[in-house]
Amino acid sequence: MAGRIAALLRALSRFPDTGASTSQLARSTGLARPTAHRLLTALAAEGYVDRDQRGGAWYLGPELYLLGEVAAQRYDVTQHARASVRRLAAATGESAFFSARRGEETVCLLREDGDFPIRSFVLHEGARFPLGVVSAGLVVLALLPDPEIDDYLRRVDLTARYGPAHRPDAVRERIARTRELGYAVNPGLVVEGSWGMAAAVFDRAGAPAWALTLTGVESRFRDHRRPELGALLLKEAHQLTRALAAHA
Repeated sequence: MAGRIAALLRALSRFPDTGASTSQLARSTGLARPTAHRLLTALAAEGYVDRDQRGGAWYLGPELYLLGEVAAQRYDVTQHARASVRRLAAATGESAFFSARRGEETVCLLREDGDFPIRSFVLHEGARFPLGVVSAGLVVLALLPDPEIDDYLRRVDLTARYGPAHRPDAVRERIARTRELGYAVNPGLVVEGSWGMAAAVFDRAGAPAWALTLTGVESRFRDHRRPELGALLLKEAHQLTRALAAHA
């Protein structure tokens, strides 16, 4: 039961502006529609979700906001990451992000746009992607222990939604390249022409728990510029890792 409720809330978080119908949420979670509706109704009674009475769309509810305010006092790392994200955006002109690992996904927590007028909108605050897809998820996956990677790629089919470029063998090639460089590169594999690069930020146990990302159009990520962007990402990721460890 708890797993089903968590899956519904995570799915609903992907629709912060438009809300989602019961059918959409059922499809996203693999639940039967009557089951999804029953759980959503129970959550609404407790304030964890809210429903637009005119259109019928579901939204995250006010009780989650109140709980989040309390939890943020212990778990919120964005106050430390915000300066890094702003420096990356200012130094490069690109859009910069901070994402957190949540289970087998990365969730974007912060976004800051640089002054270059053409931007990529693949990432936004609240966006979730499976590990191994966007550059943040790739760098986190690449730096996990090999048995964990093997288990993940054996269980998870990324091709169903993201295409043949996300076959296990292709993902493994990018993992090897990421380990060689120290940062991940996504050459427009989610949206054509929209590139991303990311470096991992580590927790006190040395596990990749977060990532700093730069995204932009392909012409801004040519061969001659990627090493410079990678070096900036690694520098900020290292500084942020140290700052988070000091305040843990």
